[in-house]
Amino acid sequence: MLALAPDAPSQKAAQRVAGPGKWPVCGATGDVVFGECEGSGAKPYLACVDLTEPAFRCSCPSRKFPCKHALGLLLLWSAGGVPDAEPPEWAAEWLAQRAERAAKAAARAEAARAAPSAVAGIGPVAGDGFVAGDGSGGDSTGVVAADGVAAGGGAGTRAAGADSGRRARVAAGLAELERWLADQVRQGLAGAGERDWDELAKRLVDAQAPGVASTVSRLARVRAEDDWPGRLLEEYTLINLLAVAYRRRADLPEALATTVLTRVGFPVTREEVLAGPVVRDRWDVLGRRDEEQDRLTARRVWLRGRRTGRPALVLSFAPQGQPLDASLLTGTTIDADLAFYPGAAPLRALVAARHGPQAALGDGVPPGRTPDEAMDEVAAALAADPWTTTWPVVLAGVIPGRTTLGGFPLHPRDHDLWRLLAVSGGHPVTVAAEWTPHGLRALTTWDDEGLAVIL
Repeated sequence: MLALAPDAPSQKAAQRVAGPGKWPVCGATGDVVFGECEGSGAKPYLACVDLTEPAFRCSCPSRKFPCKHALGLLLLWSAGGVPDAEPPEWAAEWLAQRAERAAKAAARAEAARAAPSAVAGIGPVAGDGFVAGDGSGGDSTGVVAADGVAAGGGAGTRAAGADSGRRARVAAGLAELERWLADQVRQGLAGAGERDWDELAKRLVDAQAPGVASTVSRLARVRAEDDWPGRLLEEYTLINLLAVAYRRRADLPEALATTVLTRVGFPVTREEVLAGPVVRDRWDVLGRRDEEQDRLTARRVWLRGRRTGRPALVLSFAPQGQPLDASLLTGTTIDADLAFYPGAAPLRALVAARHGPQAALGDGVPPGRTPDEAMDEVAAALAADPWTTTWPVVLAGVIPGRTTLGGFPLHPRDHDLWRLLAVSGGHPVTVAAEWTPHGLRALTTWDDEGLAVIL
């Protein structure tokens, strides 16, 4: 439950309101938890959580999401302190509104999938709309909270006003960030430390720019590396570029402006993505990688379409220690519709629908590209979205070395891939890998019988 908190102060505040005495009225039914939390005013705060998303609703004025009341209610529920009960009218109304929106989104998605033009004009060019740990999760430009519903009536008007207010706060926070970065370059890169970055990240969270805050909070890792001066300057440059792009987003092409908003941390809902166009193909599951990110485990699963040649990234998250989605197995092929998150070079996708069972292991070696073609693909992705930090490539006919693969340097963490060297035996092989600015990270290769070997 605490992993859902936006920051450490929210965790502490949630624990303070998680006692039974704070919740004279509370209950749970099915996948919904609701309650009334006593506050400083005469009226209690009304909190409700839909556990299926999860999605949150609270009548408090907090700008943090989820707020301490929703988190406190979840803590009380997880400890067995919430009895079974039917939801009150205000909670039932919220759930009905969510169900209605979900039904409409599903209908739009079905209509889009049924339309002959749903996949027309979609070619193999793709890009990354996601930064690990940026908090975007893919959410949308113009959604307040997880479901876009404010407490009480007139939700649409208040949502629009809240969105305008948020954009103003983000603009102010990023203007301060630009000044801070200019000072760092003027005073010297060695002047800032972990405490400075932590404070800056907290101010960006308060400014409701979680994507940028997450990037800033990871700068301490860069400082710990041997080549940190050049790496830190690169990170400062990309952060400054994002702040300037946000300030000038009205002059950008629509797709690039959407990418900027996503990188900053504006959400796009799952329903919106599924309601958009889909791409049907036979998708090879190239490999996956799990990483710890901000108290969550993130699973990246890479796919590539056999017909379109289009790469895709399917992301899933879970609190540390909890199971992740394991439905996409490396080395298999699925016939599916993918819905891509919007952006200048869309890469992150949702599996909208599957057609038939997932193929068995050993379905064959996926089509690969030459190193030059792969480099051109990466260059096109970076040109469309300069904040891209990872990209899937499938290299065909390459002979792996100790520190290189098809002319690409290997990532420092991936040197001496003995399993890849053993499968190759000095002969050309097909290898799926993640491109990063610091080298390739090998994922999978295929042996002489076409069976996938996870690296």
